[in-house]
Amino acid sequence: MKIAKAIACAGIASLLLAPSAIGADHPMGFFITSVGMGQGANLGGLEGADAYCTSLAEASGTSGRTWRAYLSTQEDGRRGVSARDRIGLGPWYNANAELIASDIDQLHLNPNIVLRTAVDENGNRVNGRGDSPNRHDILTGSMADGTAYFPWQEGDHTCNNWTSSGEGTAQLGHHDRHGGGNTSWNSAHASRGCSQDNLASTGGAGLLYCFAAD
Repeated sequence: MKIAKAIACAGIASLLLAPSAIGADHPMGFFITSVGMGQGANLGGLEGADAYCTSLAEASGTSGRTWRAYLSTQEDGRRGVSARDRIGLGPWYNANAELIASDIDQLHLNPNIVLRTAVDENGNRVNGRGDSPNRHDILTGSMADGTAYFPWQEGDHTCNNWTSSGEGTAQLGHHDRHGGGNTSWNSAHASRGCSQDNLASTGGAGLLYCFAAD
């Protein structure tokens, strides 16, 4: 009888410890920034955006990782940097130790990115469609496969390579996979401009996707 009780207690203890063990095995490698930088789509370029991802990750308690913002760029006469080429090979887990994608292909074909899983660096839910305020527009500057726009595709898709808070537009994704006439997490529609007010007008706040690239 004592042996049976001991086994039962051990089983309960293992269940109670399981979430911690899972979290330890799968450190955060993906999050949405809890707040924007406050200057619309002027992020200080890729370098500024990457530094911002790093600062938020470290403030949340995740250190020792190389963070990259999921952003593409544009260049005259040739293709710019593609977001998918900046973020490593995966796998990526959110702050709640839930798998987002095992690799680049899954990330762009069938990722586990929905309102429940696309959380911020502290594991908190990010407002989506139907919430007030709606903040589901995420800056990406990318096509649906994660690549940069071709030079012959007219228009600004990156708010002057993430340095403008005035003129230009940026391509946006929807982390809740709703609205924009599609369910794309990374290429739902263009912004109305690059200012903070422009981004807020369609349901955004200048938020970013951040991935661990190490």
